[in-house]
Amino acid sequence: MLGLSITTVSRALDGYGDVAVATRERVLAAAETTGYRPNSAARRLRRGLTEIVTMVLPAEPGHFNEPLYIELLRSTGERLAQQGYDLTLIAALPGPDELKTYRRLIEGRRTDAIIVVRTRREDARLRYLTDIGFPFVAMGRSDFAEPYAYVDGDGEAAFHDAALRLTGLGHRRIGHLAAPSAFTFAHLRRSGFARAMREAGLPSEIIEDSATEAGGYRAAGVMLTQAEPPSALLCATDSMALGAMRAVRERGLVAGRDIAIIGHDNIPAAAFSDPALATMELPIAATGRRLAEMALARIGGADPRDMTEINPVEFIPRASLGEARG
Repeated sequence: MLGLSITTVSRALDGYGDVAVATRERVLAAAETTGYRPNSAARRLRRGLTEIVTMVLPAEPGHFNEPLYIELLRSTGERLAQQGYDLTLIAALPGPDELKTYRRLIEGRRTDAIIVVRTRREDARLRYLTDIGFPFVAMGRSDFAEPYAYVDGDGEAAFHDAALRLTGLGHRRIGHLAAPSAFTFAHLRRSGFARAMREAGLPSEIIEDSATEAGGYRAAGVMLTQAEPPSALLCATDSMALGAMRAVRERGLVAGRDIAIIGHDNIPAAAFSDPALATMELPIAATGRRLAEMALARIGGADPRDMTEINPVEFIPRASLGEARG
């Protein structure tokens, strides 16, 4: 009926890029007219693929409670689904068990590509995946020297600009509540803050703790008990900023009036805190779509050297950003 070979029809239905657009449209139109539906199991077997991409989240199993990843998973999953792929999410404890999870996925042929998140400066996951030549894409960068596909926000520039924004509001004692420096995002954000302080001729006051509400609460508590406490806190994550806001309230201070607070991530709770939290955001839906597209390209054999993106971070001013008093 179409005058095409079985191979061409099959490749058109499977979405291969070497089939002309017009030919693919003819094949898909004919399939729609006749009500043909390809057998998914047979197609996966023929292509030798699982049609699954997996995100491995460093966390305790069952603890998928980081708001940042909810929107990321939605946009990544939707983009993969457009190409007939499913997205699976697995939690793995950081450390030796994490790599065991990667090996189980790959050696068991349970996925076609992996999305690596929470990248570290020295990242054994990237080393392992590169050594065995398995397709992957990272959300974030690493000190890993070999080429790999990644999408990241320019956290260094964002924290540099945020710190200078605070100096522009008259703040001269600014504290940075830093996430663990083993994570690349934490290192870059700390570097941006420190560079801005050097340029302004001001001291860098940095306390490191976990990137959680509890970590922000502890770190802010230390900052606020100093003989000369800061008038502004620049926090590595929104979760840390929310913890810092509690520490501020417990000391009878008002965020935005007595002390400025800025976070990063723009999680949903940031807009509904009291006062609303000034923050920064890497457009997360667009990031999820790019991660999906890069994962699919890597499955198709694309060169990772052509897939590196560092995107600008948007500043979102809210009520917790105030001028220095006095």
